[in-house]
Amino acid sequence: MQVNEEVLKRTVERCRERNILIPTFAEQRDPQRIPKAVRRRLTQVGLWDVDPINLFRITWKNEPRARGGLFGDGNWIEFPPELTGSEARIIGLVGKYFPTGSHKVGAGFGCLVPRLVSGTFDPTRQKAVWPSTGNYCRGGAFDCALLACSAVAILPEEMSRERFEWLREIGTDEIFATPGCESNVKEIYDKCWELRAERGDDIVVFNQFDEFGNAIWHYHTTGSVIREIWERIAEPGDRLAAYVSATGSAGTIAAGDYLKTQFPQMRVVATEALQCPTLLRCGFGGHRIEGIGDKHVPWIHNVRNTDMICAVDDEQCLAVMRLFNEEAGHAFLASQGIADDFLAHLPLLGISSICNLVAAIKTAKYYELGKHDTLVTPLTDSMELYGSRLTEQRDLHGAYTREQAIAHFNRYILAIGTDNMREFGYWDRKMLHNFKYFTWVEQQGRSVEELRELWDPEFWSRTFGQVDEWDRLITEFNARTGLLKQLAT
Repeated sequence: MQVNEEVLKRTVERCRERNILIPTFAEQRDPQRIPKAVRRRLTQVGLWDVDPINLFRITWKNEPRARGGLFGDGNWIEFPPELTGSEARIIGLVGKYFPTGSHKVGAGFGCLVPRLVSGTFDPTRQKAVWPSTGNYCRGGAFDCALLACSAVAILPEEMSRERFEWLREIGTDEIFATPGCESNVKEIYDKCWELRAERGDDIVVFNQFDEFGNAIWHYHTTGSVIREIWERIAEPGDRLAAYVSATGSAGTIAAGDYLKTQFPQMRVVATEALQCPTLLRCGFGGHRIEGIGDKHVPWIHNVRNTDMICAVDDEQCLAVMRLFNEEAGHAFLASQGIADDFLAHLPLLGISSICNLVAAIKTAKYYELGKHDTLVTPLTDSMELYGSRLTEQRDLHGAYTREQAIAHFNRYILAIGTDNMREFGYWDRKMLHNFKYFTWVEQQGRSVEELRELWDPEFWSRTFGQVDEWDRLITEFNARTGLLKQLAT
């Protein structure tokens, strides 16, 4: 990366003044690398506190404690066959125990920090703009609060009330609500161009859909924790058969790029809303699965590594949301032999997490996977972020009953089939690559040469390999602030 020394000096001084120590990507991937002095400080801080030391809690390995926790081996749950109807093991990687309650705080870190430590973003005079459909701008705003940067959030007006309330509480400088719902991303982009025209280089737009830091963070951090979990639970003869992830901004699915380097025969399955079947049918539409499906192929999606697309009905996700979070739903599931201690974990699944689970079950059935096969899917966030959606469903459909639980379990869980799935061959993948042209070249100012470069596997190897250079810059930055040495004394 090009380093702007003039800006870097100002950033170092600001971080020194505000006691901001920045973790390396390697430390977020493996918190055992974190210095003891930092770990001592973390024992005095809550998981969601707006404290710069919580930059070190941007990891999948936080202890699931509200305050004073350190690190473990990762947070995950295994869905029992009584629920999934499949012999294959389905593992959910839990995102609730990140600061903000979602792993998007890691994606924001991956985009912002490399620019901070290279002096290509100036926190003393520039604002960071976070265009998003919800969790990414929350993550970016939280990162900014910890890193003493000014944040601007842009998200559709129909996103959940909790998202807007949280952004105001965290002290986000400006919040823009754009027209439409989850899939109205072009309107978000239009707002970014409007702000660029008005404010020039007073802002820097961190667009999760084309910022490679998003994918790079997941490649190294999410990919590696999945490998570690699988190696811990695998028995002789077991296979890591699939990684299933909603596309969204295509950051999380980049973990599949890493996993393919370790397990070449595994499949990467992308998930989207059936009401907006962009990858399945080059389609469009509005839907209610917040966090995924945005009527275009993200620039940072390495489509060469995507083996299948699976579309999931948003009504299915909302019905299962009630089944998993209503008292009558839990009572019925218990009667089907599902243990109480597992039922207590069901609120760990937000709406897009339920979508991922449904897609994982569909994948297991499509490929006829058995007891020696393991599928992994991220549980991006929890129901804590969707309480208003549960209230809306109660207002629309009334109190949840045992009869509804029986109907939802049989229709939306036991009857999961292999409909709305498509395996990709070479030319299917090339089609998705070419489809990027209409968003990124015609609308967003990318060049055809840049687009062609994305089809080259060596481009992705170089891109994902940047992290060592970023860690070197972070280490040098921390040395210049002198804070680690000060903390250790």
